[in-house]
Amino acid sequence: MSSRLQILVVTIFLSSLGIAVALYKGLALGIPFTPNETTSIYRLGAKISFKAKDEPIKISLAIPSNQNGIKILSQETASQGYGYNIATTEQGQRAEWTKRESTGQQSIFYSVDVVMDKNHHVKIPDELPSDKTEENLDEWDSQTRDAAEALLAEVHSHSADDYSFTAELLKRVNEEKSSQLLSLFKTKDSYNLEKIVYKLLRYKGIHVRIVNAITLEGNRQNMNLKPYLEVYDGKNWQLFSLKKGKVIKPKKLFIWQRGGVSLLDSFGTENAKVKFSISQRLVPIKEMVLEDSLAKKSMIIDLSLFALPTSEQNAFRHILLIPIGALVVVFMRIIIGLRTSGTFMPILLALAFMETKLVTGLILFVSIVGMGLIIRSYLSHLNLLLVARISSVVIVVIGIMSIFSIVSYKLGINEALTITFFPMIILAWTIERMSILWEEEGAKEVYMQGGGSLLVAVLAYFAMSNELVGYLSFNFSELLLVVLSIIILIGRYSGYRLFELIRFNPVKEF
Repeated sequence: MSSRLQILVVTIFLSSLGIAVALYKGLALGIPFTPNETTSIYRLGAKISFKAKDEPIKISLAIPSNQNGIKILSQETASQGYGYNIATTEQGQRAEWTKRESTGQQSIFYSVDVVMDKNHHVKIPDELPSDKTEENLDEWDSQTRDAAEALLAEVHSHSADDYSFTAELLKRVNEEKSSQLLSLFKTKDSYNLEKIVYKLLRYKGIHVRIVNAITLEGNRQNMNLKPYLEVYDGKNWQLFSLKKGKVIKPKKLFIWQRGGVSLLDSFGTENAKVKFSISQRLVPIKEMVLEDSLAKKSMIIDLSLFALPTSEQNAFRHILLIPIGALVVVFMRIIIGLRTSGTFMPILLALAFMETKLVTGLILFVSIVGMGLIIRSYLSHLNLLLVARISSVVIVVIGIMSIFSIVSYKLGINEALTITFFPMIILAWTIERMSILWEEEGAKEVYMQGGGSLLVAVLAYFAMSNELVGYLSFNFSELLLVVLSIIILIGRYSGYRLFELIRFNPVKEF
């Protein structure tokens, strides 16, 4: 296999691997591809108020479970002096509080944090055992039963299946003037629309259950859950609003209780009631996803930089920017043909500029190198050996940086205090190289390479300080394999540089 083909295979493999891992982290794990993306965490609170009767107390509240598109993050309770546990019953999951005895007005609080997650899917359970109610109307008086039978017969003639039957029934019961049945029930203390419709549907053998839900939006208090109906046709559950009929489940509709007999049961109490509240707060998506992935021991996250301590992560945020700077240097030198003083000096300068800010960094760099060249020219007259000369230049650079810091502090120029971020050894070597270049090639070449180094450093600074680039390089560090592939491909280029084309352009005239 030729080297050219090998490079092509290697670059395709590296790029594909980097992009595949990045897509997995973004699409499967949910890490956003752009910085500062936030999501809302909703805290749903239930406040149970009651009066204790100085006897054993037991409070049972239906509590929610995970559902499609909405994930439960945590559950909390505040019930001082009460025993607490979560029980799985025939009515679904319920929170239970118990106490041997208590008197007076009491309050118990239960809250759950949920978040919208389009990738979260769960299997919605089929009919719960608690939905098996009697399919007859014997408990109703004869006049009510006759009205119900007449209504159901009329609805049946105007429907084709369970869904259309439910929709037609809801339509009829909402037409108050034509609904003799509701008129009869409204004279009773037990009037409850969802339970009446539920019983009628069960009487007709339709697979139905009541669900109680709340909409995730805003900050609200003292709310009641809104009842809906779910009808099953043997394959799918369909949601029905008591007022609007058949509806598509809104994305922000959170079902607190699905099926079951009661929302709240209480023993040893008086006037027990439950009210709901909702609050909303914004959190970074990335932090939430990483916390969840680390908790689940996701291998690709557990073996990544995210598993390191925070201090080491912060160090790598800068280290992983170096390949971006290297790409800029490779492009500017190989494709553009710009000459620089050293290969990696512009990258290190760009890192320093990120700490000192660009204008301040340029002024400090030119000042230090300029003063260093003057002192270096004097040292050359002393005929020192290379090691001693370089060491002397390092000490001189340290001295210059110290003087700059002291003077700038006294003058109140705090920006100059960031001079310590410049790499001293690199500055010393830069001064030495430019001094030798001055002696061998002249001042013009020094200005060309020095100016080229600063230009590349500035371009690298803009690339490395870009918020999106910094975010992707750390959170999707596998994309650096794509950067490596590009550098390898550029490294194979051996044609004319852009500056060479400009330089030899007059030759075309001959």
